[in-house]
Formats: sequence, C-alpha cells, structure tokens
Amino acid sequence: MIRPDPALEDSTPILPEDDDGYHKGLGARQIQMIAVGGAIGTGLFLGAGSRLQAAGPSLALVYLVCGIFSFLIMRALGELVMHRPTCGSFVSYAREFLGEKAAFIAGWLSFMNWAMTGIVDITAVAMYMHFWGTFAAVPQWAFALMALCIVTTLNMVGVRWFGEIEFWFSLIKIVALCLFLIIGSIILGVRMPVDGHATGLHLIADNGGIFPHGLVASLLLVQGVVFAYSGIELIGTAAGECADVRTVLPRSINSVIWRIGLFYVLSVILLVNLLPWTAYHGGTSPFVTFFEALGVPGVDTIMNIVVLTAALSSLNSGLYSTGRVLRAMAMGGAAPQSLARLNASSVPANGIWLTVAVYLVGVVLNYIVPSQVFEIVLNMAAIGIISTWAFIVLSQMKLRQAVRSGRIASAGFEMPGAPFTSWLTLGYLGSVLVLMLFDYPNGTCTLATMPVVAIILMLGWKYMNTTRSTPDATAERPQCPTP
Repeated sequence: MIRPDPALEDSTPILPEDDDGYHKGLGARQIQMIAVGGAIGTGLFLGAGSRLQAAGPSLALVYLVCGIFSFLIMRALGELVMHRPTCGSFVSYAREFLGEKAAFIAGWLSFMNWAMTGIVDITAVAMYMHFWGTFAAVPQWAFALMALCIVTTLNMVGVRWFGEIEFWFSLIKIVALCLFLIIGSIILGVRMPVDGHATGLHLIADNGGIFPHGLVASLLLVQGVVFAYSGIELIGTAAGECADVRTVLPRSINSVIWRIGLFYVLSVILLVNLLPWTAYHGGTSPFVTFFEALGVPGVDTIMNIVVLTAALSSLNSGLYSTGRVLRAMAMGGAAPQSLARLNASSVPANGIWLTVAVYLVGVVLNYIVPSQVFEIVLNMAAIGIISTWAFIVLSQMKLRQAVRSGRIASAGFEMPGAPFTSWLTLGYLGSVLVLMLFDYPNGTCTLATMPVVAIILMLGWKYMNTTRSTPDATAERPQCPTP
C-alpha cells in the first residue's frame, strides 16, 4: 500500500464534514437492494417495449454494452467511496478532486436530474392508479399529491424507513423479473408454442435477424438505453449512512454486473425467442404482452403493480438523493446554508422540502400543459444524468493520480483497467451526446437546452460567490443534532 507523503499533508484542502449528524441506519441487505434497484426501473419494465419495436433483438446487445459501462461507472464510484464514504457522494468527491466550481455544477445538475425525473414519476403514479376503473373518478392530481405525501413522510422520519421501503420496492421488481425468467425458460425449454408461434431462435432469423432495422438504428438506441440505468449512482449517497460500508459496498457493486446481464440481457433474449419481436410495442410492457399471449388472467394488474412500484421507488430515491446532495453543497458554500440543517431525525429536511416544492410545481404544470412539460422534463433529466456520471469518472481519475503520486493512500477496490477504462468510459459518455444530436426531435432538443443550462449555472455560481464567504477551517459550521 502506498503511504501518503507526510510533507504533503499540510497542503491537503480542509473539506466540510458532509456526514456530520447522519445516522448509520442502512444495513447490508438494504444497500444491496439499493444497488440492484438503482439499475432496474421503468426503463426495463415499460420502456423495453418501444425499444424492441425500434431495434428488435439487437436491444440485448445494446443493453449489454451500456450495462458494462454502467458497471464501470459504479466501480469508479466504489473506488471513491472506499477512499472516503460520504453522503455527499460525487459532489464531495468533485469538491475534493476537481474544485468547488465542479462541485457546484455537479450538485445542481444532479438536483435538476432528480427533480425533473420526480415530476415524471409523480405523474406516472397517478396514471398507473387510473388503470383500475375503481379509481377512474379520482382526479389525477389527487393521486400525484398522495404519492408525494407518502414518500415525503418516509424520507422525513429517518434513513432506516427510506432503506426499508426501498428494499421492498426493489424486491418486488426482482421477484417479478425472476418469475418471468423462470416461466420463460421453461416454456422455451419444452418448446411450448406461444400465441400460435413455435418458440426458438428461428423467431429472430425469420423476422429480419439481429439487426432488422440496421446497425444505425441500434446505435441511435444507445442514448435511450443509457437512461434506463439512471439511478446507479444512488449507492454512493447511501454508502455514507451504511454501518459497514467497506465490507458491504464492494460485494454489492460487483454483484450488479451479473444482475444486469441476467435481468436486462437475458430478459430481452427470452422475449424475442418466445414471441416475434414485432409483437412488442411502445406504451405496453413487453412482459405484459408475453403473459397476455399465454392467456394468463390478471397479468395486466400484476404488472401494473410492478410498474407502479418502480415509479414510487424512483420518486423515493430522488427525494433521498437530492436532500443529501443539497446538504453537501451547502456545507461547502455552493448552496444556501439553510439546506445544511438536519431535523431531529438526522434528515436534511430543508433540501427535501425544496425538491418537494419543485415536484408540486411539476404537478401543476402537468395539469396545464402535460405534453410539453413531459418533453422538457426528460430533456433536463438527460443532461443531469450524463454530467453526474462524467463527474464521477473525472473524480476517480484524479484520485488515482493522487494515489500514484503518493499523496493519498490506496483504499483498495480500484476501478479495473484504469486509467484506460476511465478514458474509455468518458469517450462512451461523449458518444452518447453525439448520438443524441441525431435523435430528432428528443435528443436534438436535449442538446439545445445545454447552453441555457450553462448560462443559468454560470449566473448561479457568480451569485453564490457574491453572497457567501469562502468556507475555511475557522468558519462557523452548521449545527447538526447528535446521532
């Protein structure tokens, strides 16, 4: 192990203690489920239908490639967490290795991502509830508000409640996928026909092969599939409130790669071998399409519960993440100091309330102009996701440089293949932006918003620098309740 040079210790910047006052209330099973649940969401359960329609069987290859890079991003984050576990996650690491301006940009772009995603989640919950005719007379805004109140309450009462509810949300998603994999494998193994079609590889060959719409169509799908994996960085935030993070985290992250292969890649392979890929359509879960073809009664209700759970899980995670990220920024002076305060349950309540305020505005806007707001929200979320992952990789590269120079001791769990894989991952993220440019109108509109976002961030940075004093070792620290 490389020992840090004592002569350099005095030059180490004094960093805010982002974890002051937090409770270590997350256990091993909760951290593992957060790691898996962050990589499995509505992008698979609902979005896979439209992606199969657009790219056919090649979707399995796209999921595999994007999944490998998602795993590398998690390993980059894991190396940072093992160096210094903190609820500030990538914001704290950006401050330490890239500077305060980088932390400011990373934090607010992440907040924008989760805030915009939460607006979609709230609306989705209300739409899913209207699936049942019993609730047809209940206004959509009422369900949206109800979901927001429940999830906000769970986040306010303490991290243990967040971890517990996220554990069960993730478990429901995993059980549903496991049931499909078991049933689908049995049907394929015994060659049982589905909806009048003989199952097997011939369904791929007889319907245009692996690339029925060509290689370009599959490449353009990459920028959409990336967002199916959004949320993988949540484990870095949760690690700051884990009692035994150095034991639990490596095992949790390393298990994600085979679970991505199992749940994403194998699921798509089974789907296209059980029914022609042309049977799947956007707006309908491919798993619902398959079970309906089997004639299984009540499958639409079961899958609606699963998709509803995925939306609630994303909403729950968004509130958790933004509260911790905003507090880490406030501790470093990149956000108002009021966001650094914790309530009696050691929860960054003010940061959560700020996110809730954005969600409430989103509910109103969805009621007034639903179609326009939906596209705007997705565009803004896309920018936040790509930038968050890029800051994680850049911070990891700076950490590795510090380790090699002897300024920081290696904590182990190094990103495999770095720095080559780090540069490769950054290149991959850059290629996603290029592919988005050719995805008109959604991707093109996303990139068109980037100059506006850049201007807003620049003005925000200048404002914060004129209204705050630079934090230092003697500055008064926000008071935190004793755990």
